[in-house]
Amino acid sequence: MKIIVPMAGMGKRMRPHTLTTPKPLVPVAGKPIVQKLIEDLEKVCGKGIEEVAFIIGPSFGKAVEKDLIAVAEKLGAKGSIYYQHEALGTAHAIMCAKESLDGNVLVVFADTLFKADFVLDRSKEGIIWVQKVEDPRPFGVVKVNADNVITDFVEKPETFVSDLAIIGIYYFKDGAYLRSELQYLLDNNVTDKGEYQLTNALENMKAKGTQFEPGKVTEWLDCGNKNSTVYTNGRILSYMHDDKENMVHESVQMEGSVVIQPSYIGKNVKLNRSVVGPYASIGDGCTVENSVVSNCIVQTNTKLVNAVIDNAMIGNSVEYHGEAKDLSIGDFTTVL
Repeated sequence: MKIIVPMAGMGKRMRPHTLTTPKPLVPVAGKPIVQKLIEDLEKVCGKGIEEVAFIIGPSFGKAVEKDLIAVAEKLGAKGSIYYQHEALGTAHAIMCAKESLDGNVLVVFADTLFKADFVLDRSKEGIIWVQKVEDPRPFGVVKVNADNVITDFVEKPETFVSDLAIIGIYYFKDGAYLRSELQYLLDNNVTDKGEYQLTNALENMKAKGTQFEPGKVTEWLDCGNKNSTVYTNGRILSYMHDDKENMVHESVQMEGSVVIQPSYIGKNVKLNRSVVGPYASIGDGCTVENSVVSNCIVQTNTKLVNAVIDNAMIGNSVEYHGEAKDLSIGDFTTVL
């Protein structure tokens, strides 16, 4: 099994947090989004992930590339880096990793997490993961027939056709076949609003007889903006707590403080006269003094003093003194 991860986008809806950190490397419950995603996919796939190919922007830098390779190697897989130099659509992004498109392939877009309790059936020709949504208009959706086979792909329908939204995870039994269909789009300049789209390749494959089936998840968790990412952080913490994972690192120093679970506290964190949690993630090397911190993500090496914080997302190496209830502060900021 090979996993293809297109993640070259700039993550503009997550600014200021993505000014210095690509969105898929923003931490949720103590791990980068993309690492959590790949680990969850391993559980669904079972053993046998041989390669994880990341498609990134050329400006991401060598440090980011090293971190991504490490994510793959932690699963015993080869990590590969490819570059998308222009934002020309999902099909174009996937084809940037064409050398890795063979055999069983999962294509996953790195701004979504999920909860699932099944094992992937690799004998299927194709699976597209979906989730029922109340308002399908902002999403691509699928229609299915009585045999649970996908009959149509509809992008952002203005009128109701289906409430099964595509969540951005696709399985292909034959990666080389997918590659040939994507290459056809590029060679023949088949575009939608100026971009090469994966859904056009899926339509062509379906017309030639490929049967795509919907894969359903227990919960779909978005990481598209600050509020949705903070909510996702809380849901992941709840799952970790239910699974009885260790969520407070043994190096944490606590003085007159309380941690309310579910919460994640990283390495070498100092908590002084503070209440942390529930649903708080505090990254490595942080200090929290005289504060109440809940429902938030605090990244690494940040200091919070005299703060009352809720529904917050705070970057790396921030120093914050004061009081606020709804924050979104980027990296290397001082607020006194």
